[in-house]
Amino acid sequence: MQRLDSASQDFEARFEALIDHDTPAQAEIDSRVAAIIADVRERGDEAVVAYTRELDRHPATDMAALEIAPARLSAALDAMPAQPRAALETAADRIQRYAESQKIEAQSYEDEYGNRLGQLVRPIERAGVYAPGGKAAYPSSVLMNALPARVAGVSQIIMVSPAPGGEVNDWVLAAAALAGVDRFFTIGGAQAVAALAYGTHSVPCVDKIVGPGNAYVAEAKRQVFGRVGIESVAGPSEVLIVADGSGDPEWAALDLFAQAEHGEDSRALLISPDRDFLTAVEAAVERLIEDQPRHEIIRASLANHGALIAVADMAEAMALSNRIAPEHLELAVADPEALLDSIEHAGAIFMGHRTPEAFGDYCAGPNHVLPTGRTARFSSALGVYDFQKRLSIIQASPRGAAALAPVAAELAVGEGLYAHAASARVRGDEGQG
Repeated sequence: MQRLDSASQDFEARFEALIDHDTPAQAEIDSRVAAIIADVRERGDEAVVAYTRELDRHPATDMAALEIAPARLSAALDAMPAQPRAALETAADRIQRYAESQKIEAQSYEDEYGNRLGQLVRPIERAGVYAPGGKAAYPSSVLMNALPARVAGVSQIIMVSPAPGGEVNDWVLAAAALAGVDRFFTIGGAQAVAALAYGTHSVPCVDKIVGPGNAYVAEAKRQVFGRVGIESVAGPSEVLIVADGSGDPEWAALDLFAQAEHGEDSRALLISPDRDFLTAVEAAVERLIEDQPRHEIIRASLANHGALIAVADMAEAMALSNRIAPEHLELAVADPEALLDSIEHAGAIFMGHRTPEAFGDYCAGPNHVLPTGRTARFSSALGVYDFQKRLSIIQASPRGAAALAPVAAELAVGEGLYAHAASARVRGDEGQG
């Protein structure tokens, strides 16, 4: 891992390089994704099958072999041993209960003229859920994406998840059954996003696509946005630990590992004013890393994107945290409440020594689909509200029409839209009469 010190002359340059999320190969990814999307739009199922065979080494020869029947989803859930099933059901229950608290309700009020103003709330009709399935399978991602959609009242949930070599993870199938997924296709990558966005003979087109994936999935979501909605363009996962030195260095090391094991491009950072603590964490990393089953991925991630950063005090630590705008922010401090007011940007905040980011990944309740790559500056965690639409209601009373007409007409004339002005004035005349 890198060691940075805010007192060093080269700190700013090194820190900026550390938090830079630009991808050198992005132009190549853009063009490749555009070609795949165009091909799926033109050839539909044929293209989806061809890319799945090529990129995922899936033996399927037609779309029928790429769809998992609902009965198989249920069978996977029924076949789970008692303890894993209980854990999955507990996580699902907690995620659903938290999602229920997020529902947006219809509202309306009358202004001083008797005009009725407000909003209706309606769910989107069909949601597409992408669940990663490459270097690791993520049943937790199935629950986090599908359950808020179900709570929102989405009519149909279409799930896609790659199955490299044709191997499907039973945990993912069980989670899909538990979350109420309606149709499940073992397809991934840009071809899956294109199929969801434009539809094929076999895959229904959806209204919104949610869920994380690799760089090709992220770029595909970016390119189909506008045709469909998306919740975000997700990048590599990341954690920032802000520590005051009062915690256990081994706990901090394990939390860094937990983020780094997602992939070689994951980002795991720790900031502290306690230099002795940073040294102790560095030693714990070296002492514990070989015990991790995914130690090769962890070591590559920490070497490429990990850092231990020394700062003057906690105020400087929080200032740097806001510049990073991390997906996950762990406050590994004795008094986390004291730091909340200084936080401007973070996807999710984990308070105190006994709240690891792993709780948020699986079972705390709030969603683990979070803004990455500094997008926490302007976006939020996935929630029920991402699957709900707000429809404005405007109903003018006679007095209200008389009051609004001259205002609307004056503004319309100012914009050179004279039919707008005429349309408003006649309502005002009616209201006066």
